[in-house]
Amino acid sequence: MHELALTEGILAIVEQEGQKNGFTRVLEITLKVGEFSGVIPECLREFFPIASKGTLAEGAALRVETVPAAFRCCDCGFEGPLPRHSAACPACGSEAIRMISGREFFVENLKVE
Repeated sequence: MHELALTEGILAIVEQEGQKNGFTRVLEITLKVGEFSGVIPECLREFFPIASKGTLAEGAALRVETVPAAFRCCDCGFEGPLPRHSAACPACGSEAIRMISGREFFVENLKVE
């Protein structure tokens, strides 16, 4: 259910940007959502029409772009995805890996009038 709070946060950002930049309507919102962000895009899409009523974003399209997870091996420098359910570098087998993408959650773009 935290997606409802996230949707409301997105709409608060939209309203702030509208006041700051003087637009009166949002046509489209593009979000970047990391594969391991814990955010469920389908829930955002479900809550968005309800939460956006009476806001600048009412009737806007909501686009969600998924950012795939990528990792860096601290031993060999490999960068890329890991096989599911693996915590080791596919190149050298090291477990000294760091996630470099896949946790993102942000508003990438607004199309406005």
